[in-house]
Amino acid sequence: MVQVFHPGADTVARVVLASIGAAPVLAVGLAYALWRSPYATAQDVTREQPIPFSHEHHVGGLGIDCRYCHTSVEKAAFAGIPPTETCMSCHSQEWTNAPMLAPVRQSLAEERPLQWNRVHNLPAYVYFNHSVHVAKGVGCSTCHGEVQTMKLMRQAAPLTMGWCLDCHRDPAPNLRPHEAVFDMNWKPPANQAAFGARFMEERHIKSAERLSECSICHR
Repeated sequence: MVQVFHPGADTVARVVLASIGAAPVLAVGLAYALWRSPYATAQDVTREQPIPFSHEHHVGGLGIDCRYCHTSVEKAAFAGIPPTETCMSCHSQEWTNAPMLAPVRQSLAEERPLQWNRVHNLPAYVYFNHSVHVAKGVGCSTCHGEVQTMKLMRQAAPLTMGWCLDCHRDPAPNLRPHEAVFDMNWKPPANQAAFGARFMEERHIKSAERLSECSICHR
């Protein structure tokens, strides 16, 4: 009988069939990797801003408390973006003619707010309350990272549902004394597990089962 196919055709056919079978698996893997990547989560992404505001300088260098600018963080869901007047409370006397601060001076003169670009942008269907987390002892750096080292603000955490649930299912490791909530250099003690468990009881923090309910974050 005349051989129609090359001897290697069988191998080629096997490879093709295997590739077809593996394609869905590879597609799912690629989709998952993309979903977890900074492209989707914006983790470690630095947003362009109207002013190159440095938390490293203001927080790490000058030691300015978070609440000086984010005034509503202890009493409202939204931490608050400082108005131009807050910036000028210092810069009316310091760096008064710095070119980089020209937009701030213009904002004050025209009574027009600076248009900052949101760094931590949660979906519309997610409810997050800063004041509740602060009151329960969750520090700023737990979610925002080492802000005192950031020349330009970036999103330190992925802010995915899984990331939030990791904490809601076991809050104790992330709790700290009230006086340390705004301390960017605070380090957990060796007995953090016992400390956190006690704080959960004292601060009436809900159980992991209750904190994992959909309605906690989706309202």
